[in-house]
Amino acid sequence: MHASSRLTRRAALGLTAAALPVAAATPARAAAPVIGGERLARGGIQVSGATGLPKKITARAWLVADYESGEVLASFNAHKRLAPASTLKMLFADTVLTKFERAETHTVTDADLAGIPAGSSLVGVKAGITYTVEQLWQGVFLRSGNDAVHVLAHMNGGVGKTVAEMQAKAEDLQALDTHVVSPDGFDHPGQLSSAYDLTLFARHGLHDTDFRSYCATRTADFPAGKKKTFQIQNTDRLLTGAWGLDVYKGLIGVKNGYTSHAGNTFTGAATRDGRTLLVTVMHPAPGTNAVYEQTAALLDWGFGKGSSAQPVGTLVEPLSEGGAKASPSPTKRAAKGAAGAPGSSSGGSSPSPWTLLEGGAGTLALLAGGAWALRRRRGARSGTGAGAGTNAGAAQAAGAAGPGTDTAGSGAGAVGTDAGAAGTAAGAAETAGQES
Repeated sequence: MHASSRLTRRAALGLTAAALPVAAATPARAAAPVIGGERLARGGIQVSGATGLPKKITARAWLVADYESGEVLASFNAHKRLAPASTLKMLFADTVLTKFERAETHTVTDADLAGIPAGSSLVGVKAGITYTVEQLWQGVFLRSGNDAVHVLAHMNGGVGKTVAEMQAKAEDLQALDTHVVSPDGFDHPGQLSSAYDLTLFARHGLHDTDFRSYCATRTADFPAGKKKTFQIQNTDRLLTGAWGLDVYKGLIGVKNGYTSHAGNTFTGAATRDGRTLLVTVMHPAPGTNAVYEQTAALLDWGFGKGSSAQPVGTLVEPLSEGGAKASPSPTKRAAKGAAGAPGSSSGGSSPSPWTLLEGGAGTLALLAGGAWALRRRRGARSGTGAGAGTNAGAAQAAGAAGPGTDTAGSGAGAVGTDAGAAGTAAGAAETAGQES
């Protein structure tokens, strides 16, 4: 029995030696490049070559970029995924706006208005009234009307088709932090974007003359039926000077958003001395005009001391326009891992933590297998085999517990917290008459 046990131990040691390279067989790979540049994935303020950034910026994420060059002059949590509210309507416009002529008309039906979330901001579209496409887009841009969005989405083949096209458009623009659930930006579980992506949407949209015209319109007459109209005003307070704010000099749009859950979001563009800047501000601390005041402060900085800033990143070009394909940001990869099955990845950039842990689990399983063989041989000679099941179970437990304790799960969980928070108040009212 002594000799037999010695041989079995040798076999176990051989299994151990064979198992050790399994964990080491997965080579370390460099982290995937972040869309727009590596610095945009870092925490904290990113700025280089310039000082004087506004100190009272409370937003959870913000970004300042040059419209023409696409250079990102400064940022904070550029790729942080947050609920976008109605700033997502910029992507809706990027996707649908060019499909219909301004003068084209549509008579609204009850079906066109079905499914609009309760509490949505509305411009006042009514079934039975005929609208021009231009009027519907004015309803979208000026009043952030979810009713106008749903009518245009139905004209485009339906809400589901439009959402799918918006997601495809986001991917073409390389806005990979964005997940579209509805075309209007209303709070829904998992509907997320980022300061970087919203700035991409604005920059792309402003290339189109109709988009630029709509977002710069302050007031318009909207059909009320029977040849009557009523005036609608743009809810962008930097454009109109409403709620005690001054009109921001040189402002040309773009889109504001608000829900009681998401808070305020805003992407603004302004031109001074031939230079156009884009600023996105997401989720500042509550305040009547906070999102506008902080946007104005960042625009002021960009036109002033920010003129000497060296780029910390860039707004990438759309794939359909020759843009080089970039890899998803770490935040996006974590979100995919959280949403998908264990081991889901985003194109094989850096090694999956699941893969590494699976290698470690394989080693444990092989070691446990050697121990099981030793026990089984001893048990066979002593007439007992109770230890076999115990050790096999331990090996399985080791394999199962490894991935479950993956530290990447913490990051994915953090992203999931944002995603879950985005939809917690799916039924919360979007403040009609203010922003949406």
